[in-house]
Amino acid sequence: MAGTALLAASLTACTGASDGGGDDKGKAEPQKPKAAMAVSVNLTGDQVKAGQPVVVTVAEGKLAQVKVTDAKGTELPGKISDDGKTWTSERNAPPGAEYKVEAQNTDSQSAAAQFRTSAADKVNKVSINISKGSTVGVAMPVSLVFDNPVTNKAEVEKQLKVTASDNTEGSWGWLKDYDGKDRVDWRPKDYWKSGTDVKVEMHLNGVDSGKGGGLFARDYSTEFKIGKDRRIQVSLDSKKMTVTENGQAQKAVPISAGTPGGKKASWSGKMVIMTKEGTIRMDSQTVGLDNAYDKMVDYSMRLTWSGMYAHAAPWNSDNFGRANSSSGCVGMSDANAKEFFGQSQVGDLFEVVGEGSKGQAELGNGYGEWNLSFDQWKAKSALSGAPQNG
Repeated sequence: MAGTALLAASLTACTGASDGGGDDKGKAEPQKPKAAMAVSVNLTGDQVKAGQPVVVTVAEGKLAQVKVTDAKGTELPGKISDDGKTWTSERNAPPGAEYKVEAQNTDSQSAAAQFRTSAADKVNKVSINISKGSTVGVAMPVSLVFDNPVTNKAEVEKQLKVTASDNTEGSWGWLKDYDGKDRVDWRPKDYWKSGTDVKVEMHLNGVDSGKGGGLFARDYSTEFKIGKDRRIQVSLDSKKMTVTENGQAQKAVPISAGTPGGKKASWSGKMVIMTKEGTIRMDSQTVGLDNAYDKMVDYSMRLTWSGMYAHAAPWNSDNFGRANSSSGCVGMSDANAKEFFGQSQVGDLFEVVGEGSKGQAELGNGYGEWNLSFDQWKAKSALSGAPQNG
């Protein structure tokens, strides 16, 4: 029954034995029946407030066992206090849920209760950059972007766990995404090792984001595998792109990067192939370059949110290997772009070096965390900043 905090079930009785004589001497005093077991739940009104722990309290005696399950049979973990009087959930109550309490005391009596949790005034959600079952490159961070602000960063971060098959060392770090939303990424200390299996668990159901953010109403998870160790380097000086795979040089491709000296220059530093988007429409007006171009572009792979790509650029073939003259992207021939696109993975390292760039993109404009030392990255954790072994 929704909102019920008290229910009990128990019958016990003892009777004294008679010796058959007329004298009451030596007879055992009749024992009073034990009171039925009763438990209560920490209701606010007729509901448990979402975002707070559930507390089950026994009226008399001591708790021996407590089981709290939702409508789907999922158990809410918790612990009995040292004095046996209360049981407290290890996680906060999620919003809008129904629960059943089954309790037993040290006298083997049982009691049950049912309750609802309150609805959330606002619900926060998470977008995860790596889909379940993906294979990604060695530079791919785990990146979580939140719909609403997260001011309670430490509490949220405590609920996030990365487990790697080779115990990869790494850390979470907080930043602003390119669209201004709160974001937290997990990157390894060094690049991932090929073949590593990774699991990410986000135990956020019932966690409060803090002021203006609302409660999370579900848990999240993803699993992925680390693929080939492919690393790309573009030299603005030589106008060439070199690719290594598992430490072995593959080939050098003539390219034309961004035009030096202004908005059309390329970003430099360590980036990551974020997405493989194939044939897309590129309109310069969407990236603040007026009407410089508007065309369909093949073999496009995103490097920043602000619009830097590696792609085919057959219209600029005269400048491949000779001059950097693009509007910021790294262009190459159709044939080279097709091969590069086919062999590349989302998560491959893409580094731009040399003179003539417009500097490094902001940290949240793509995956820029590899431009920081690991100590600098750990300092962005809302917790101690100590390494977290996956």
